[in-house]
Amino acid sequence: MDSVTDAEKRAGKGDIAEQGLTPPLNAAIIAALFTAEVQEKRLARKVIGLQTIATLVAAGITAFCWRSSPQYAIAVLGGGGISVLNGALLAWRMSRAALHSAHDAHQQLRLMYFYAAERFLAVVALLGISLAVLKLSPLAVLSGFVLGQTVLLAARLLMKIKIEDSD
Repeated sequence: MDSVTDAEKRAGKGDIAEQGLTPPLNAAIIAALFTAEVQEKRLARKVIGLQTIATLVAAGITAFCWRSSPQYAIAVLGGGGISVLNGALLAWRMSRAALHSAHDAHQQLRLMYFYAAERFLAVVALLGISLAVLKLSPLAVLSGFVLGQTVLLAARLLMKIKIEDSD
């Protein structure tokens, strides 16, 4: 029983090759994953940059509209800054989640829930500090935050569509 003929050994090797488990195919999958990760990081940087630019433009417009005091512009900058920080946390945590093994789906899910809760608490704490401690204008802070979040969503959607169309 222990003696295996050469023909049987060759037949076993042929079965593995027919299953498509050859190294060149696996290497192509890994290269595609690295390319997708690089594109995602580049997209995240562009989105954060767009959020920053939109916040600065909105604060500049606010400063010129209400010439009496820079308080409203500072409040818009504060709200937009909270939104930019939220986007930066999202990008950072997405890159950190990619470092962990994808074999344990429960661990990945726990990490994503933890990261979402972390971002939520950071936003609530910073909005609370802006409104209660710094006593910034609530309408201006929330306007800056909503503007930043709108840019985050719109830029991710539009830029993701653009990347998929180019492939």
